[in-house]
Amino acid sequence: MKVTEIFHSIQGESTHSGRPCVFVRLTACDLRCRWCDTEYAFHEGSPTTVETVVERVLAYGCDLIEVTGGEPLLQPETPDLCRRLLAAGLEVMLETGGHRDISALPEGVKVILDVKCPGSGEAARNDWANLDRLRLGGEVKFVIADRADYEWARDVVVSRGLTGRFPVLFSPVFDELSLRDLAGWILTDRLAVRLQTQLHKHVWEPSRRGV
Repeated sequence: MKVTEIFHSIQGESTHSGRPCVFVRLTACDLRCRWCDTEYAFHEGSPTTVETVVERVLAYGCDLIEVTGGEPLLQPETPDLCRRLLAAGLEVMLETGGHRDISALPEGVKVILDVKCPGSGEAARNDWANLDRLRLGGEVKFVIADRADYEWARDVVVSRGLTGRFPVLFSPVFDELSLRDLAGWILTDRLAVRLQTQLHKHVWEPSRRGV
């Protein structure tokens, strides 16, 4: 498999935000979201065996792991990597753009399903069947650029009854939509979702890699 980077940091997103976490960032993505902050993962990286990835992860001595990208489900070895990490007794998360079938992932992986809003430019690629494939521990995330994105995401949450099924995360595009505005809209609509920010961008410089 091709790996862009492996690093130990603080989990910046999801309901696990604030926890120490080891990130395995895999190379390649077949989406081009307008606000993407990891374009370097489209092409950078080195061929690495699954065994070497597991060894490097275990060396950090951290129980929480996130497999991310890029789009991690582009790599056929990803389910096996997750299976081996789970077998090592680790808590495994995987963040996906939501346009690729998640059913190949082993039971126990906590999938963060990133549903693409229209402002991303990739909303047409959403695989809505993934909402029915999501298992216990999964979460649904919407990255929101503006009021139109918010209203679209709100309508998806309500029409599909998501808040009764999974944690639902609303995250503003960093430096485009203010947390205050998004918080106000959520409160006005009495929407039972979780406001989140990219915590790591408040701890370190927003452009810094490996954190």
